[in-house]
Amino acid sequence: MTSISRALHYVFKIGDRKASYEFYTKILYMKVLRHEEFEEGCKATCNGPYDGKWSKTMIGYGPEDDHFVLELTYNYNIGEYRLGNDYRAILIDSDQIYDELDKAGNARKTDCGRLAITDPDGHCFKIGRGSAQHKISCVAVNVADLNKSIDYWHNLLDMPIVEKTDKHVILSYGAEQCKWKLCQLGGDKKIDRGTAFGRIAFAYPGEKLLELQNKVKAAGGKIINELVTLETPGKADVQVVILADPNDHEICFVGEAGFKDLSRVDCQADAAMQKAIADDDSNEWFSQFKNGKKAAE
Repeated sequence: MTSISRALHYVFKIGDRKASYEFYTKILYMKVLRHEEFEEGCKATCNGPYDGKWSKTMIGYGPEDDHFVLELTYNYNIGEYRLGNDYRAILIDSDQIYDELDKAGNARKTDCGRLAITDPDGHCFKIGRGSAQHKISCVAVNVADLNKSIDYWHNLLDMPIVEKTDKHVILSYGAEQCKWKLCQLGGDKKIDRGTAFGRIAFAYPGEKLLELQNKVKAAGGKIINELVTLETPGKADVQVVILADPNDHEICFVGEAGFKDLSRVDCQADAAMQKAIADDDSNEWFSQFKNGKKAAE
């Protein structure tokens, strides 16, 4: 059975756009696919609970039509975010990146044989071999109650189970899609989302978004934003519903048709991001930040 949902991207907040740009493009070999600047906070809190100027940069190994990518959100004048224990790792398969990291010796080898490396904001990436092409293959997060999470993602959101153990479950809306891995925290630990918390996004038929929202509402699920239309200057509008699972992992279901138009790769995106970094004068700003100013609590 073919799913009507499709994994699109995972959202990170970044504190230093220049350092992040260098990491993602020079170490992970991702390409800037889109870059957009906004004068005020997102109606669906895409940039977190902040009202000021911000930017969104889509970055990855190809268009979201057939690749899972990352969304880097940057809030002006916020230099860092506190990591919680909710995020675990993003898995990338790439022979080239693995071999280069292994040769450089600047990554840690994990028990599963992957190489672990962190971005400038502390997000962990685990690189594995077995693919001639670069590919984001899985997003792994922690949960406090695995069975409760399985009930939500599998039974309520209809996400098929690919693999299940007593410590984790892997789900996916399609064989070729990025997988979603839920890992049980040890002991009776609670999920701490910090201020760096992320969000996963899926495409969904626009005419069925309200039906999905009502289904989650009827089941007592948490809805962060009911069906709303988001505008991007000069580009397509999209409809979204923002949910939260039992661990407050945020989930964005976005109307497929509008998003397909919005998500076209922009060949000027890399230049636009570099210009924004230069215009922001971030080197001077970060010298002030490192002296204790403007951190997100």
